[in-house]
Amino acid sequence: MTESVLNQATAEKRAVILLSGGLDSATVVAMARADGYSCYTMSFDYGQRHRAELQAAERVARNLGVVEHKVIGLNLNGIGGSALTDASIDVPEAPSEGIPVTYVPARNTVFLSLALGWAEVLEARDIFIGVNAVDYSGYPDCRPEFVESFERMANLATKAGVEGQGFRIQAPLQNLSKAEIIKAGVRLGVDYGLTVSCYQADNDGRACGKCDSCRLRADGFRAAGISDPTPYF
Repeated sequence: MTESVLNQATAEKRAVILLSGGLDSATVVAMARADGYSCYTMSFDYGQRHRAELQAAERVARNLGVVEHKVIGLNLNGIGGSALTDASIDVPEAPSEGIPVTYVPARNTVFLSLALGWAEVLEARDIFIGVNAVDYSGYPDCRPEFVESFERMANLATKAGVEGQGFRIQAPLQNLSKAEIIKAGVRLGVDYGLTVSCYQADNDGRACGKCDSCRLRADGFRAAGISDPTPYF
């Protein structure tokens, strides 16, 4: 590798971004790209109820021009405990109190850990995640306290962190409403017709219109005054 190529690689601002194929993560990719990052996206085939979101993630990655999109296989359905990974647990279609059964135990911790590993290999110092603490489903691993704690751990548990290079866990949607997220994405050219948010979408990516995620998405588009391109079955 020539010195000029080495210098270019060193100067490149890289980010690893968790991309689920949903509305929020697609917006985060667009935000990172607008901030000048070379984007490396990561999705997970973790035993979720449907594969439509993985297909959506690939569409979004292509559309937003990421450098590389990686899909990691996991077996979180082997653990179960969530309506998203255990077919015997129904996805709720009405609002509920407390942490809902669609919470997947330790999911964001696992996902961020694997993103951290890839970031270290890529010599990327920024990891983006589309968690939100305003219009969200009550998941404990979407809170600012979790993001801050994971960043501290990342800088304790890695060679890069110990050697002083350090990592940042960026959650740019943390304090935005769903309507604000959608408006920001539209300004950045996100095609939300490529995304899938539904917890129980069919093979064609059509949404149920009843689950918590569908309700949050529909309410967000309504509040933003923007037409929702979601197809329903």
